[in-house]
Amino acid sequence: MKFNTALLHKNYESDPLTGATVTPIYQSSAFSHESPEKLEKIFNNKAPGFAYSRISNPTVDSFERRIASLESGIGAVACSSGMAAVTMSLLNILKTGDEIIAGSGLFGGTIDLFGDLKAFGIKANFVKRVCNDEIEPFITEKTKAIFAELIGNPALDIVDIERVSELAHKHKIPLIIDSTTATPCLIHPIDYGADIVVHSTSKYINGGGNAISGIIIDSGNFMWDENRYEFIGEYKKYGKFAYLAKLRNGIWRNIGCCLSPVNAFLNTIGLETMGLRMERLCDNALQLAEYLDTFEDIDVNYPMMKKSPYYPLAQKLFKGKGGAILTIRAGSKERAFRLMNNLKLPLIATNIGDVRTLVIHPASTIYAHSSEEQKINAEVYNDTIRISIGIEDIEDLKEDFRQAIEKLREEN
Repeated sequence: MKFNTALLHKNYESDPLTGATVTPIYQSSAFSHESPEKLEKIFNNKAPGFAYSRISNPTVDSFERRIASLESGIGAVACSSGMAAVTMSLLNILKTGDEIIAGSGLFGGTIDLFGDLKAFGIKANFVKRVCNDEIEPFITEKTKAIFAELIGNPALDIVDIERVSELAHKHKIPLIIDSTTATPCLIHPIDYGADIVVHSTSKYINGGGNAISGIIIDSGNFMWDENRYEFIGEYKKYGKFAYLAKLRNGIWRNIGCCLSPVNAFLNTIGLETMGLRMERLCDNALQLAEYLDTFEDIDVNYPMMKKSPYYPLAQKLFKGKGGAILTIRAGSKERAFRLMNNLKLPLIATNIGDVRTLVIHPASTIYAHSSEEQKINAEVYNDTIRISIGIEDIEDLKEDFRQAIEKLREEN
């Protein structure tokens, strides 16, 4: 199937009970069964079925299966947020004394999370770029994961997944890729060597800005060495499903960061139009980036601009698309704030992936808890504005930014 057809038909079926064309919202805490013997089998993974919505739910299960198939994974586990998905993907395999290698250009919340992990004896080693030359010096016996955002948010740096995955696998380390900003529309990271893929499905998969959620997809390809990853001993019997089996039966289940049925439903609705939205969003982003680049006092960063150092890699990996985020530098924090206040269409909000264009000043918001060094490494400066492109008519977006910039110049 081509992509848009797969969104509608892959792992899709109408509701077997009613024939409903959209999976219903099973808004139930628990599910009854005809006998204690049946419930015992379900609880012990010896029979399919549902017992309690913290553990599994039909609406959530349908969403998980559809995302897993889209990403070429063997299975998926949905979470209450993107940050929960990032956290669970790592804590499922880490213990005190372990280390992670990660890029510096991560989302501010992820950087904060890695700081929190210090309290549990887990260390994150940050590299300026997730490339083999910078990663390899940090690899030791303690390194248990390499984590990267495929398209950095908001640095917009791009990871060469094929090369990095080869290095990771050479050292028997899994590569975990946050593909939120790339989406399955642009690339399937598993096809390029990623072992685990994470999405904040609140963003482009949902598309409407109406539900917080996340998901973890397992490729089933990584060979877990039980000498390096002690958990594999108990779950080795599950074969390639060992990682997912541990996740569902361990920390994810026990911490309780499950996705609600309502949010799973909203994500499923959004999922079906993701391909159409991403076509428009990527086209709008490139056109606006090229337009803003004509203003001498505005510095523009977007991967599909030929001046970007990541342009060749974006062409290679993303089928000529660059995602739906761009950043601009206005010259100072004061000018950035004034420019944002001059805009009429974009909303000033801390999100990406909405149908509306959103703008934010990252340094004072999502990187408020980061050090100056962390901000610089993430290419977050006091004059940076992140623009999450919407599906508005591009002529209207261009005109709005034109008048905002012209007004900014007049105010000087």
